Amino acid sequence: MPLPELLPILPFPRPVRGTAAIPGSKSLTNRALLLAALGSRPVTLTGALFSEDTEIMARALRALGFAVEENPGAGTIRIEGLGGRIPAETADLQVGLAGTAARFLTALCAAAPRGLFRLDGVPQMRKRPMRGLIEALRRLGADIRCTGAEGFFPLEIRSRGLAGGRVAIDASESSQLLSALLLVAPLAREEVEINLAAGVREAFVAMTVQLMRRFGVEVVQGPGGFRVPRRPYALGGGAEYAIEPDATAASYFLALPLAVGGSLTLPHFTAASLQGDLAFAGVLRAAGLTVEFGAAGLTASFSGGPRTGLARDFRGFSDTFLTLAALAPLLEGPTAISGIAHTRKQETDRVAGMARELRRLGQQVVETSDTLEIHPRPLRAGTTVETYGDHRFAMSFAILGCHDLARDGRPWLTVRDPACCAKTFPSFFTVLDSLRRGAAAP
Repeated sequence: MPLPELLPILPFPRPVRGTAAIPGSKSLTNRALLLAALGSRPVTLTGALFSEDTEIMARALRALGFAVEENPGAGTIRIEGLGGRIPAETADLQVGLAGTAARFLTALCAAAPRGLFRLDGVPQMRKRPMRGLIEALRRLGADIRCTGAEGFFPLEIRSRGLAGGRVAIDASESSQLLSALLLVAPLAREEVEINLAAGVREAFVAMTVQLMRRFGVEVVQGPGGFRVPRRPYALGGGAEYAIEPDATAASYFLALPLAVGGSLTLPHFTAASLQGDLAFAGVLRAAGLTVEFGAAGLTASFSGGPRTGLARDFRGFSDTFLTLAALAPLLEGPTAISGIAHTRKQETDRVAGMARELRRLGQQVVETSDTLEIHPRPLRAGTTVETYGDHRFAMSFAILGCHDLARDGRPWLTVRDPACCAKTFPSFFTVLDSLRRGAAAP
C-alpha cells in the first residue's frame, strides 16, 4: 500500500513484545552481487535485500551483460558468474542516489578490458564524493572523464583494464571508495598494492576484505594498506551465500524498547556478524537498554529505570548516529555525538538536518562541523519532521514518534515523505505497524 506524503506516527499503547524480521544487509547484498558476477560459476544469494539500492545494482549488472534472476518472494538472487569477464562493451548506467552502487560500478567498468560506459545519478548523487576513487583508478591506467565537475558524477569511462602495481587512495570521505578499489583489484593485470593516503572508517572495509576471502581472494593487510593478488573469484563451500540481516536497519528496532518499553527479538543476528554497525548495541546498553545475543537472535529489553544521555564517537558506525540523536530527547542529560563530519556528504547533510529537526521538536542543539550535542527539552507536539529524501531520517524519527508522549495514544509527530524508506527498507512501516498492533492486543 502506498504511503501518504505526511504520515502521523501512532504511539505504542503498551510496551513492545515479540520479534521483528530485519531484511538482508544492503552492504553485504551489493558486495555479494558484484563478487558473484565476477566469480566462475552461478551463485544464489539467500536472505538478500530487495530495495531501491540493491535493484539499482542488479539492474546495472544486467545492463553489463550478467544474468541476474531475482525472486523477492523467496528472498533469493541468482547470478551467473563469468570468471571475471564483463560481457557488455557499452552501457549507460543510472545509479539514482545509491552511493554503494555508484562507487562499485565505477570501479567495475574501469576494470573492464574494453568498452565505453557512462554513469550518472540524481542531482544529489552528483555532490557525493568520488574523487579519491577516480584518481586511484586513473593511476592504475583507467581512462575516466568527469563530464561535469571534476571528481564527481557524471562519468564517462573508456575501459582498457587496470595495470596493477602500487597506488595510493584517499578514502577519508567514504570507505566505499576503498572498498570499490579492493573489490576490482584482483582483475588487474598485476598484483595491486593499495596505500592509504588518509584515514578511513574501518568497519565496512573489514567487511569487504572478509567477504572477498569467502569468495576466494585473500587480501593481505599491513600497517599502511593492502596487497591484493591477481586471482579469480570463486565462492568457497558451495553455490549459495547467505546474507545477514541488516545491522543498520536493526538499529531502529533495537532502540524501539527504549522509546516504548518492553522486549523485542531480532532473529538471525549473531556475535560473529561481519557488520560493524552492530557496535550500536553497545551504545544502547550505555543508555540503559539490555541487549543480549541468544539462540533466538539479538534481544533488546527495557523495563524501566534511567535512560541516560551519553557521549560517543560514531566514526566507525556513523549510519546509526541518527537513531541515537532522534531518541536523545527521551534521555536524561545531554547526548554528545562526534565523528560524523563525513555524513554531511551523504544522502543529505545529515548533521545539519538532524540539528534542524531536533530544534523543530523543541530541543537545544549545539552543532559543530563534526559533532552534535543535544540537551533534552520538552518535546513539541504537533511537529512535522522533514526527511530530506533520506531514509534514515524517516526511520529514526518514526521510532521517536512511537513514544506515547501525552499517554493518550494519539499521534504527536508526523513524518514527511515516509516512502523514502524504500531505498533500503521498503517494509519498515509495515513491520512497525505490526509491532504496534501486537502491543495493543490483549
